[in-house]
Amino acid sequence: MSRPVEIVLVYQSLLGIYGDRGNAMVLLKRLEWRGIDATLTIVEPGEPLPATGSVYLLGGGEDAAQISAVRELKADGNLFRGLENGAALFAVCAGYQICGQTFTVGERDEVIEGLGLLDVTTRRGTERAVGEILTRWQRPDGSETLITGFENHGGFTYLGQGATPLAQVELGIGNADDGTEGAVQGRVIGTYPHGPVLARNAALADHVLEVALERTLEPLPRPEVDELHRQRVAFVRRQGLRA
Repeated sequence: MSRPVEIVLVYQSLLGIYGDRGNAMVLLKRLEWRGIDATLTIVEPGEPLPATGSVYLLGGGEDAAQISAVRELKADGNLFRGLENGAALFAVCAGYQICGQTFTVGERDEVIEGLGLLDVTTRRGTERAVGEILTRWQRPDGSETLITGFENHGGFTYLGQGATPLAQVELGIGNADDGTEGAVQGRVIGTYPHGPVLARNAALADHVLEVALERTLEPLPRPEVDELHRQRVAFVRRQGLRA
């Protein structure tokens, strides 16, 4: 009998200020609806991460929390081991930034070394990105899906050669001023939107699971979820026209 899919929610006391914990709930529910056994492991600083996770989740946080999270994760080491074992990592906002090579904090833009899981760097942007964001995500099968969320970040993220954008911006700012949003490198996915973003975007939630499970999941018809997504896209586009 195969072991349950393990969702690991990392350091909520540091990286949990925007409700990104909801991403874990969405993944668990979509596995449950498919009859797939799953467990949730919540780990706080000072506690060891399991190296057995299927999906690791990082959320949003402030400057000091980012520095603490990087220090703790490097000392623990099991996030890196989990990825080596075939896990996926889904990182949002501050969690996305700390996965990069470097990020800056504070008024002096102190450069902090990140986890090095994504070939990206983050530094203070020319403006703060705050508000609804709508992006176009090209799925592995070549089809296009719209992603909605709420961005709130002062850092601009620039991709190196090792990373590719997750999506292209239709409305909002995203990574910086180049029209891209998020980054993907191997089994690591970084993105800026909150919402929680996986609650707003069922297709992206399933993609995270498929990366972790290394297989395509059967379709999960939920008309009410699809209708909510359609309404949210329409709302964001209306707001964009008024801006």
